[in-house]
Amino acid sequence: MANFGPRETSPNISVGLPTERDILTRRYDLVEQMQFLYVRVVRARDLPPCAPYVEVRLGNYKGTIDRFFQRTSFPVWNQVFAFEKDRIQDLNLEVVVRDRMVTPHAIVGRVRFLVPDAPKRVPPESPLAPQWYKLEDQNGTLLVSGDVMLAVWMGTQADEFFPQAWLSNSTSISIDTVAYTYSKVYILPTLWYLRVNVIQAQDLLLRFHPESSDLFVQVDLGRLRLRTSFSKKKNPNPLWNEDLMFVAQEPFKESLVISVEQGTLADHVSLGKCVIPLKNVDKRLDGGGVASRWYNLDKPGPSVIDPSQEVVFASKFNARISLDGAYHVLDEHTEYCSDFRASAKKLWRPSIGVLELGLLKASGLEPMNMGARTHAYCVAKYGPKWVRTRTIVDSLSPVWNEQYMWEVYDPYTVITIAVFHNNQLDAENRARGAMDTLMGKIRIRLSMLERSKIYTHSYPLICLQPSGVKNMGEIHLALRFSWPFWSFLNVHQFYILPLFPRHHYIFPLSPTQIDNLRNQAAHVTSLRLSSAEPPLHREVVFDMLDVRSAMWSMRKGQATLRRIKNLMGGFVSLWKWLEDVRYWKNPLTTFLFYLLCILVLLFPKPLLPLGIFYPFSLGLKCYFKRPKHPPYIDAELSCLDAASPDDLEEEFDMFPSQFEGERLRRRYDRLRAVGGTAQRMANEVATMGERLQSLRSWRDPRATTLFLMFCCVSYIVTIIFPARFIIFLWITFYLRHPRFRSVLPSIPQNFLMRMPSKRTLIL
Repeated sequence: MANFGPRETSPNISVGLPTERDILTRRYDLVEQMQFLYVRVVRARDLPPCAPYVEVRLGNYKGTIDRFFQRTSFPVWNQVFAFEKDRIQDLNLEVVVRDRMVTPHAIVGRVRFLVPDAPKRVPPESPLAPQWYKLEDQNGTLLVSGDVMLAVWMGTQADEFFPQAWLSNSTSISIDTVAYTYSKVYILPTLWYLRVNVIQAQDLLLRFHPESSDLFVQVDLGRLRLRTSFSKKKNPNPLWNEDLMFVAQEPFKESLVISVEQGTLADHVSLGKCVIPLKNVDKRLDGGGVASRWYNLDKPGPSVIDPSQEVVFASKFNARISLDGAYHVLDEHTEYCSDFRASAKKLWRPSIGVLELGLLKASGLEPMNMGARTHAYCVAKYGPKWVRTRTIVDSLSPVWNEQYMWEVYDPYTVITIAVFHNNQLDAENRARGAMDTLMGKIRIRLSMLERSKIYTHSYPLICLQPSGVKNMGEIHLALRFSWPFWSFLNVHQFYILPLFPRHHYIFPLSPTQIDNLRNQAAHVTSLRLSSAEPPLHREVVFDMLDVRSAMWSMRKGQATLRRIKNLMGGFVSLWKWLEDVRYWKNPLTTFLFYLLCILVLLFPKPLLPLGIFYPFSLGLKCYFKRPKHPPYIDAELSCLDAASPDDLEEEFDMFPSQFEGERLRRRYDRLRAVGGTAQRMANEVATMGERLQSLRSWRDPRATTLFLMFCCVSYIVTIIFPARFIIFLWITFYLRHPRFRSVLPSIPQNFLMRMPSKRTLIL
């Protein structure tokens, strides 16, 4: 199996550390500086009657603004071109205005510039003001009428016009497609949990006989729909008392549609419904209850039981509806989560530092289109902020050199970076609904990074396909996690705080609810990002959030079993050693062990201090072998070498299964559901054991430091106080009355929950 680990690189970047005062300042010191010749074409005036469009020529590069203007003398284009300086082969820049109504397209006029004469501009200077230039003919003679407003300057990728610029390597595509190549920053709205407690209904006008149908409630929020179970009371006053939970997004412009239905799930009719705007729903930010309310139901059709009966409609519906802002809305698994803040901004803590990411380049990418072409772009996600780099057209070694920054609110968070192939640059592909292709994904946990250290590594892009695992190339990154020196205690105090807000422990959600709400949150996020420009399509969002991570897979099950075996390997080795001692396979070892047992019986007092000193010594021993690079995909641990074609076919199968045969599909899906539950349980066991192991591994240097400090203090305490006294206090504390217990997890639990595991290393 190939080695898929990261390699340290040495890019040509500035490695100066940020000062404590300008830590929140945007700095471009994690990427290589790139020089561009910017040409901004704004408008024209006093042109002769024509349908004008603009060509910008520089050597072999030619960009065309082919927006159609029907016989106008005052066109407006407002387009920016960016030509990479290292690829400029001609010093003459031409901006040509042509007439589309004449065949061949006649030249209306042109403006010429020399590239060395272009002024240089460095932000934060104000943008260069465009100026009017007289058009000239092909002989260089100024025309009587006709001016074009332009601005030409030399700048870097830090220029504010860079994200919307038409880059020189994209001039081969049309202007209708160039918008799909822009780099963008997407800010997601804050998500809230919407709780609908369906209680009861009164005075319903039944449409069918109660014996032959059932009563249930159907709740719609946008494109999301949930239903209650059937009421046990089949009369005009049914009772449910059931919770339905949705994921809603600010600013709550949608409406909740509640309908009481009679019939079956496949065939039912409405007995009345009500529409409740979300802006009128109560917001709950603490543990306080929300009062139930009666809502009037809209009038249904005539009764089928007795159509001649005079209808006096007074049906009501009782429910308790609230927006719970004290929860954190999970959109991905806890191990991959990039944010643990509550939905309500009033409950947010101040930020503790800044995460800076430099997306440098990729190399050795696999061709994804005919003609050995790849249109690669990169997506990075952390918290509610998603970023997308520009698409480098027709390149197997794209260079982005874009830098982004996020505020960090919790060190136990993960940033996700992925590389995609853009399939939206062709109109036919877009019409067919072609999806962007994932080429590889990387996750990096912030707690494993040292303060203000710049990590420059290249990571292989590993992609699992139905044919097997494949290396799609590698991506070069620069990463830095910084926080002020005075925030030292703030960063370390998170290790004793609960991972989630208090509401998750006071009013916990069931695992089924969490899975359903996670899928809802991913659906809401995909709808939001799909409507942006350029859009991040559904497949991109689902790949970033790893929506299919909970699905059953034989390969993942084997990987989890291998983790458990590795975890239990130490206990098995100890048992084998004790068996060897018992059977005197090494007499000297057996004698020394027997002597040690006698000493413990005669002098039991040093036993507890030595037991605490042992993990401390292991931590110091591992310090000299601590990892130097961020962790990455472990191919052997992921069972990539042992996955058979049948296992991969099962892993890439949709849910429900696409196999033929209804009975076979039901059995297969049921087996996959049971296997997924067993996989999650085994995964939790393996994760907990690996978290215990990580206490001494220095994967999280701050956590290991705190653990070793605790061991030192405990060692001193055990020397000063008798062991019997310490054991007595521990038993008393353990058996304390429930009145003196807290619903929140204890400090050791909070600390252990923040320890890293190998779950993030599994592809």
